Amino acid sequence: MAFINLKEKEILCKIVYYGPARSGKTTNLEYIHNSLQDRIKSKMVTINTKGDRTLFFDFLPLDLGKVFGLSIRLQIYTVPGQVIYNATRKLVLKGVDGVLFVADSLRGRRLANKESLEDLAKNLDDYGLSLYKIPLVLQYNKRDLANEDLPLLTVESLEKDLNNKLQVPFFLASALYGDGVFEALRTIAKISIKHISGKIFQEGIIKEKIYANGK
Repeated sequence: MAFINLKEKEILCKIVYYGPARSGKTTNLEYIHNSLQDRIKSKMVTINTKGDRTLFFDFLPLDLGKVFGLSIRLQIYTVPGQVIYNATRKLVLKGVDGVLFVADSLRGRRLANKESLEDLAKNLDDYGLSLYKIPLVLQYNKRDLANEDLPLLTVESLEKDLNNKLQVPFFLASALYGDGVFEALRTIAKISIKHISGKIFQEGIIKEKIYANGK
């Protein structure tokens, strides 16, 4: 459940970029952070691990509106993709509000994509969350490599492997050049905020906290 900061009049929405190693999760965050430097006051925090990195930053988007009079602050995380770092991936997912799954379009990464999505489902299940109910968007990354004549998975193949049962929004992207990056982020943010708003309304969380604080 999103954290509500009444002092700052903000709802913190946690979005995690998930996917196999070297699929482009880090490149996504770097592109977003570099593109919004004039609006992002916080530095990007890097936690180095052997062979991979966990990144984090937060910012207050101006185009997402407010929920019950509270601004939305997005907290953006990546997870390390290598199999040996499952404990870290699971820890980063704690308190997640939405997931942006970054799939690698290279043909040789087909099995890695499927295994990573299965890993995501298992780790969410350990927190009592369902892959089929949590806000989720798929990003089919590295589509720019087709220009270099590298063998890529077709969109049809990616959809069959990853989205046949889920039926969630997907985007063709190049995190390196920014194609589809903000479209995917904007979509998962909107879906997550809508989900958060519904839970807040159902549980009466805002009303109870505002009254308790004499607002």
